[in-house]
Amino acid sequence: MTDAATGRPWVRPTARVVVLDPAGRVLLLGARLSGPDETPGDVLFWYTPGGGVEDGESVREAAVRELAEEIGLVAEPAALEGPVWFRRHLGAFGGTDIDSRETFFVLRDVEHTVDGSGRTELEVLGDEPHRWWTVGEILASAEEFAPADLADALVALLRGPHQGPPRFVS
Repeated sequence: MTDAATGRPWVRPTARVVVLDPAGRVLLLGARLSGPDETPGDVLFWYTPGGGVEDGESVREAAVRELAEEIGLVAEPAALEGPVWFRRHLGAFGGTDIDSRETFFVLRDVEHTVDGSGRTELEVLGDEPHRWWTVGEILASAEEFAPADLADALVALLRGPHQGPPRFVS
């Protein structure tokens, strides 16, 4: 299904956060739903916390709201580094074609136990696992990751604070 007025996919501005612990591991969530009416199955792919930007909200504000909802991590917008990456992803979710325009930020040196009590109804339905991953584990894994070049992109972030323009990732 596409936008009835334009015949194009729904354009969805999205904010994501690359959450890094002091050891340089990244926190990823495991997507298990292909639509809102589906039963969660095996993990389809691993991705960074984040989600859609709501009306009247900046991308940075959306990023910190999503951290609180999805993983129970409260952060100040100013604590986010970046944007560091941009990604455009075309895909379908529950019969709706979505043109996701993703902006990624970084939050470093996080020591946090995931708390999903703030998740939305759909996120609760998805019952998504979480895991802290090293770059080596991502490279050695047969799992799928979003972005697909996550390991390579992480290497640059682990060198220190991001400088320069955001990188386009796939």
